[in-house]
Amino acid sequence: MLVAGVDSSTQSCKVVVCASDTGEILRHRKMPHPDGTEVPPGAWSEALAAACDGMLDGVAAIAVASQQQGMVALDAAGRPVRDALLWNDTRSASAAADLVSEFGGAQAWADAVGSVPLAAHPVAKLRWLADHEPRNADRVARVVLPHDYLSWQLRGGTADIEPTTDRGDASSTGYWSPADGRYREDLVALAFRGRQPRLPRVLGPAEAAGHTPEGVLVAAGTGDNPAAALGLGLCDGDVVVSLGTSGTVYTRSRRPSADPTGAINGFADATGAFLPLVCTLNAARILAGTAAGLGVEVTALEQLARQSIPGSAGLTLLPYLTGERTPNLPAATGTLHGLTMDNILPRHVARAAIEGMLCNLADSLDRLRATGVEPSRVLLIGGAAASRLVAEIAAQIFDLTVAVPQPQEYVALGAARQAAWTLAGTDEPPVWATPAMVEVPAPAGGTGRDIRDRYATVRKLLHHQ
Repeated sequence: MLVAGVDSSTQSCKVVVCASDTGEILRHRKMPHPDGTEVPPGAWSEALAAACDGMLDGVAAIAVASQQQGMVALDAAGRPVRDALLWNDTRSASAAADLVSEFGGAQAWADAVGSVPLAAHPVAKLRWLADHEPRNADRVARVVLPHDYLSWQLRGGTADIEPTTDRGDASSTGYWSPADGRYREDLVALAFRGRQPRLPRVLGPAEAAGHTPEGVLVAAGTGDNPAAALGLGLCDGDVVVSLGTSGTVYTRSRRPSADPTGAINGFADATGAFLPLVCTLNAARILAGTAAGLGVEVTALEQLARQSIPGSAGLTLLPYLTGERTPNLPAATGTLHGLTMDNILPRHVARAAIEGMLCNLADSLDRLRATGVEPSRVLLIGGAAASRLVAEIAAQIFDLTVAVPQPQEYVALGAARQAAWTLAGTDEPPVWATPAMVEVPAPAGGTGRDIRDRYATVRKLLHHQ
């Protein structure tokens, strides 16, 4: 039998069709999404329809994975009240800070929902909407996430069909507790100034959401990070570092997390376990921006950076080009520090961009380590992981073996694996082949320490963090 998996990311919609027993990808298609931090949800539906056109012949089940933490507000008829606010929209930063204070502080939030609100969390976006667009807020009857919206659309998308979500994506909202497995409607009311919109029903890992009008089984679906973990077959000791538009660092855990610093999101995964995760706003976009600034293609940046040396001849890039989430600096800008007549050269700037991106993610990895996570290796995924030099510098800066899985649509593959699991009705997901890996060992002598120390010094000098 055939199953399909969807990855509706910030930049595009990707669909894979796989054999349900082996996971072999038989078909693949990609459609673009509009750019921006607020997007009409209908654009995602159109991209999904175009990506699925002619692809679903013989498919028995489908699951949607999507970017997490986008707020989709619907009226009583199921129409979007306004454009969706995405995870990377920082206008709700002050609303998040207000909510932390109003509910008794960071520890109270961590205990309640496993995460402390930041601009990215939908709970903060609800407060922003209530305060800045009260007329729109008054029209809101339901609040869903991007994956919830698309799964609902696949099932017909009418007002009489109840939207659903899963625990992996619900845990990203700031108003669903992974530890307790329930919504905190008191936090919704607090955030939305007393309004109480309906929330999607939370499905179990292998529970079906329903069927398409054509009879295809629609699985629960999930967020992009839980789906990638499922697609990779994450094992104990593995930490994933994803270099996509954003950067994420996460691992699979058997226990829920509750970090009062707010750096670690206490997410759930797509299997019934947990997925403590640290997210940055800036990752692969740093390399794209640097390449554009240097007047070269992104593909040429690696060749340019190879002409530099470890430490970029004294240059340090703080990669906060679109503000930053971790550390919590939503209004920050990027900084290139340490310029001299000797190092103000394209090759050193190119390498500084890679080192800065990875130092920021190494700080995120340290936050997981501080909770007792003991990584044995890093799985490096995402668009920027295709660069051999990025993997080599990552091994140096993380001081760990870096394993780069063969390039694949792991989010869509994880969604397809979930669809196969739901179709089979088994207790555990199907066993699919482990992806082939290229391993890059950490160099002897801890040579990345000096780079990280200089990065930390510059960060503290400019941002006191």
